[in-house]
Formats: sequence, structure tokens, C-alpha cells
Amino acid sequence: MNITIVTVGKLKEKYLKQGIAEYAKRLSAYAKMEIIEVADEKAPEVLSITEMEQVKQKESERILAKISPDTHVIALAIEGKMKTSEELAKTLDQLATYGKSKIAFIIGGSLGLHKDVMDRANDTLSFSKMTFPHQLMRLILVEQIYRSFRINRGEPYHK
Repeated sequence: MNITIVTVGKLKEKYLKQGIAEYAKRLSAYAKMEIIEVADEKAPEVLSITEMEQVKQKESERILAKISPDTHVIALAIEGKMKTSEELAKTLDQLATYGKSKIAFIIGGSLGLHKDVMDRANDTLSFSKMTFPHQLMRLILVEQIYRSFRINRGEPYHK
């Protein structure tokens, strides 16, 4: 299985990079994973609704340019579907069973994802009703993908 995480912005925090690298190394026994960072759109701190939409639109163009037509897209969004770790594992297992070998998880920027990305998504996923920094979501997502493969193979993993 080929898993791509397309995310807006560069990751700067060393501790997050180290955590992601650790889980990416563990995950490599099960799947090929790639993280693609697209540039975030520079914008002032205070934006009008129109300006917010313009920022999200520009970021969405960069995101969508990285996704091939045969990729199953799962967009991370606060309004997405909440799943347990076991449910996410089942989703990934079912995708593999039905021949979906390319999966892309999308993490938007600080303003979220544009409608164009949400329209392209085959599925949505929410980790919580709370808002998390999008940089931290990379680490959480990679850990949950790794956990999913462990669950699907019946291998032990702490609960």
C-alpha cells in the first residue's frame, strides 16, 4: 500500500520531526509512506471571509496538484467522520481488499481545507471536535496509520 500525507506548511519543530520519523520507520515494514509538504499561503493575521477563501483556494490548488486521479483521498477535517483506531484499521484494510493501493490523507493549513479539496475527497476523518495544530496532526496521523497496520495483522500494540 502507498500512503501519502499531503500537508500545508513546513514542519519546523524538532520533537515532531523525530516522532514522525520514528513512526515512519516502524510503518515502513507495512507500507510505503510519503509526506508531501505544499507551501502555505502567506496572509495577514486578520482576514476577511473573502480573503480566507482566497488563501484556502490557493492552498487547495497546491494540494490537488499532488494527487493522482486513481488515489483514494481522505481529508482530515473537524467536521469529518470520527472513528476509533479499530474503525480506521478496518477502513484501510477494506481499501486494500478492494484494490485501492494509493491512499492520500490531506491535512490543511491553519484555515482548514477549501471546498475543492473536500469535493475531491472520497472520505473525511476527524480526530476530535477540538482543534489541533496541523503540524501536530501529522504525528498523530502517522501513529494512527501505524497502529492500524498493527491491528490488521493482529500484532500487539498498547491500548
